[in-house]
Amino acid sequence: MEGPRFGESNATYTARSPKLLLHSLRPSRLTFSNRVFAAVYACAIIALFYRHAHTLIYSKTLVSFSVNLMLFISDLILAFMWANGQAFRMRPVYRKEFPENIEKVMKTSDLPGLDIFICTADPYKEPPMSVVNTALSVMAYDYPAEKTSVYVSDDGGSALTLFAFMEAAKFAAHWLPFCRKNNIAKRSPDEFFASNYSWSSETEKIKTMYESMKVKVERVLETGKVGDEYIISDQDRQAFGKWNTDRFTRQNHPTVIQVLLDKDKDRDTTGHWLPNLVYVARQKSKTSPHHFKAGALNVLVFVYTTVYNMLLQKKKKKVKFTNRYLYLQPSLLMVNFVFFNLKVRVSAAMTNAPVILNLDCDMYSNDPITPLRALCYVLDPEIQKKLAYVQFPQEFHGLNENDIYACEHKRLYKLNQIGFNGLSGPNYLGSGCFFRRRALFGNPSTLILPEIREISPDYIVNKPITDQSVLELAQHVAGCNYENQTKWGSKIGFRYGSLSEDYHTGLRMKCEGWRAIFCYPERAAFLGDVPSNLVDVLGQNKRWAIGLLQVAFSRYSSITFGVKGMGLLMGLGYSFFAFWPTYSIPITTYSFLPQLALLNGLSIFPKVSEPWFLLYMFLFLGSYGQDLLDFVVGGGTIQRWWSDQRMWMMRGLSSYLFGITEFFLRYMGIPTQGFNVTSKVVDDEQSKRYERGLFEFGVHSPMFVTLTMAAITNLFSFIYGLILFLSSSNKEGLFMQLFLSALIVMNCLPIYHAIALRSDKGKMPIRTTITATFLASAVYAAASFILK
Repeated sequence: MEGPRFGESNATYTARSPKLLLHSLRPSRLTFSNRVFAAVYACAIIALFYRHAHTLIYSKTLVSFSVNLMLFISDLILAFMWANGQAFRMRPVYRKEFPENIEKVMKTSDLPGLDIFICTADPYKEPPMSVVNTALSVMAYDYPAEKTSVYVSDDGGSALTLFAFMEAAKFAAHWLPFCRKNNIAKRSPDEFFASNYSWSSETEKIKTMYESMKVKVERVLETGKVGDEYIISDQDRQAFGKWNTDRFTRQNHPTVIQVLLDKDKDRDTTGHWLPNLVYVARQKSKTSPHHFKAGALNVLVFVYTTVYNMLLQKKKKKVKFTNRYLYLQPSLLMVNFVFFNLKVRVSAAMTNAPVILNLDCDMYSNDPITPLRALCYVLDPEIQKKLAYVQFPQEFHGLNENDIYACEHKRLYKLNQIGFNGLSGPNYLGSGCFFRRRALFGNPSTLILPEIREISPDYIVNKPITDQSVLELAQHVAGCNYENQTKWGSKIGFRYGSLSEDYHTGLRMKCEGWRAIFCYPERAAFLGDVPSNLVDVLGQNKRWAIGLLQVAFSRYSSITFGVKGMGLLMGLGYSFFAFWPTYSIPITTYSFLPQLALLNGLSIFPKVSEPWFLLYMFLFLGSYGQDLLDFVVGGGTIQRWWSDQRMWMMRGLSSYLFGITEFFLRYMGIPTQGFNVTSKVVDDEQSKRYERGLFEFGVHSPMFVTLTMAAITNLFSFIYGLILFLSSSNKEGLFMQLFLSALIVMNCLPIYHAIALRSDKGKMPIRTTITATFLASAVYAAASFILK
């Protein structure tokens, strides 16, 4: 099926050739079989609940009733999540773009402006050189430099990050023409020089310049300050002078906006204009406590002075807060503000490009024509009016062969978004997304104007970015108190109220009538870093779990608000993400209950000779088989699929379990652990272990305790069950429990290895093993007392 042809209706931009195809669409070949299988599987689920109802009604003891009830609840959640997941299989479609036709339908001078946002938070956890590489890769796009502006948002307010970008601005004058001349695809310097590039004297010269810059930046990072030897000009002294006062701290400082490159003044070594490069650090105040979220966007906790006073008085009150009602308790205040809106305002004051690209600090560009791919949809008059954004998949480099931590997230970032592509479009994934600025200001039919005319999406900035009035306006809209009593976060910009602000914002936009496009080219548009140790992986997933639950149990829940605003299938698809953490309930149940019953010689599943056994086998094999098929058809391998399903189990026993617990503790006003930035720094030994496919435990974590408890319980259950199976006459009744224990034992092999066979720093801490053994023994003792 072909997409609409450019020029068949009135376009915002003038076309030179009205009949060229910009994109096409092809439905998945699995659509029909998916629908048939869904119908058959749904009948099997109904039969399963018929059996559950029968066993509950005819339970003879309180213990048997309780066991059956727990299994019923677990299967109910699994069925609910399965039903939600079918939304992705009803109409998956694949799209293709033809960026080569852009220049045939539009003059280069008529291309829309592009503002690029890059977030960073901590120079010691997110190395400045990694952020610099991301910025240089997008500055070198095959896109008019005079229409490109890059904004680096430093939530850490660090002089070290500013220094790195001042050096990057100098290097860009050499790097950009070098990429243009040699038609380089990998335009991140780090990635290019690590590849098998063709040697030349020019290349070696550029490499020497880059290594010199890298050494200089890392030396400053090591010393923790920008030394006087690096502050040469008056402009440097003025820039770094802001940090040389006692009043400037990480938690308390004014807005810093530093124009490092000006497209109207700065040229590269070949005489071409350089894109704008602007450093932004928002204002922070001691009277406005905050915290932030790493990754897609920084989350700012912002407190009104009146609310702060209420907390000091230790009173629980209902407070009206930017058109939303929040229950505040003295022990907990979770009002999440998104730093993205500040960037929207600052960029609007300075350049106000109609297209915005948002990137994580470690998500460098891997394809220089990516903006043109996005424009194949943005410029299409047939879809332009309701198009909010074009989302590219998050893809990663540095994954080991089998992706042991399942950091690829193939379903989240690719398969499920392809399923959304045939409906109203993908969810916003936090990075690698091209927004139409207009979509941040109301619904498709109603433009909501901001409080200042100069930052509205249709305003044209006709002054240089270094003009005093432009800088003053940018400073004003970046103030930490600017959003008081405004529509930002409620009706304008990114929507507040969740740690998973990307999910929340995408949901709200779709409910307002906006659509989106998932662009999945053969060559990855962006490549990012992944955590290489398990504690960071689980911590990141726990943070996502809390954010998703914040939306799931709010007035904007996808199962109610979402279905009403987007339709049934889109609502179910969003519910699959929102209630993802609830997987912890059935995973935990099936990791302990059948095993404890097996250790006590009790059979809780149908016998092999019973017809119900075939139903259970069909449900299990059907679910796993379809999951494997989707994964392999989507470009995955069987080894990576095994890692993915293993991490699904491990997340359910750790990050999801702790996430859902922490969410309800916060809901009840009980303080919990604060937020930490996921570190992008990896030591050499840890990196080598990751490449070898070894799980990295190393440090004690409560999440490792629950994993180890499950591993120990299932190992003893399997050994005892196997002995019982070989010696007992009730082989048929114990088979399913023994099979389940064996499956979990296979998934826990890395844990057994870390406990007993490793001596490196990544082994399981003895403290964790002892704690888990004690708790597993206590659970077994309690279960034995109850079941007998």
